[in-house]
Amino acid sequence: MKILLLGKGGQVGWELQRSLAPLGELVALDFDSTELCGDLSKPEELAETVRRVAPTVIVNAAAHTAVDKAESEPELARALNAVGVGVLAREAQKLGAWMVHYSTDYVFDGSGHQPWTESSQTGPPSVYGRTKLEGEQLLQQHCRRHLIFRTSWVYAARGQNFAKTMLRLSAERERLTVVDDQFGAPTGAELLADVTALALRRTQAADGDALAGLYHVVAGGETSWHGYARFVIDFAQQRGITLKAVGDAIQAVPSSAFKVIAPRPRNSRLDTRKLRGAFGLVLPHWQIGVARMLTETLERSA
Repeated sequence: MKILLLGKGGQVGWELQRSLAPLGELVALDFDSTELCGDLSKPEELAETVRRVAPTVIVNAAAHTAVDKAESEPELARALNAVGVGVLAREAQKLGAWMVHYSTDYVFDGSGHQPWTESSQTGPPSVYGRTKLEGEQLLQQHCRRHLIFRTSWVYAARGQNFAKTMLRLSAERERLTVVDDQFGAPTGAELLADVTALALRRTQAADGDALAGLYHVVAGGETSWHGYARFVIDFAQQRGITLKAVGDAIQAVPSSAFKVIAPRPRNSRLDTRKLRGAFGLVLPHWQIGVARMLTETLERSA
């Protein structure tokens, strides 16, 4: 297996470098790579890169993920989240290659309380969501052997994330306000990377082509951002970290308490039954992954 990975420097891309390496030869690129083009905003150079590498699998972890910023630069968001994906899809189809791509719960309108399934009606209210949905559609249209993994609330130990922000703020302030009417499942980049590697292994079997399609991938369980923050701060406090804002000082507030440019989904719940059934996987509860990430983070800062 020869794998071309785009977006190697992002949270998911960094973990993919680890999980994909045992599967075969790995060519990992980022937007600023020099010898080969990993920039999805440069379609001609991107297509040439695919032809030169001639991979059996393309894994695209590159994207425009700045949700608010996308509202003011829709053309760039579309170039990265849709047009570039379409280029990769067409080149993958010519090679008979598989293509893996990551999408988001933002393709839905964020309403209701039930977990979204792969067949739920889409209706993204933001530029980010609309461009990610278009990317899904272009991949489905132009590459038969595709795996699209929709996910949400992604975090990693590397770089910044919500948990680290909560720890920093709770050490600085006497009181915090955190949204309690948006629900989802914090999902580790390493979980997404491991699921990807396991799924790709399965596609190499004799009946692998039957597994092509769209899947939801999130950790088990659900919580609100407020519940997530409480878990993070309680975890740190139990391990002897001195914080100012703890317990009831972490105040639950509605989404309306914060002004944002792009609307945030109230319902980010994703139903993972299709993925678990197709690939025989168990997705651990979100608290397990977050606790592991926090342990690593707190040990580094000790």
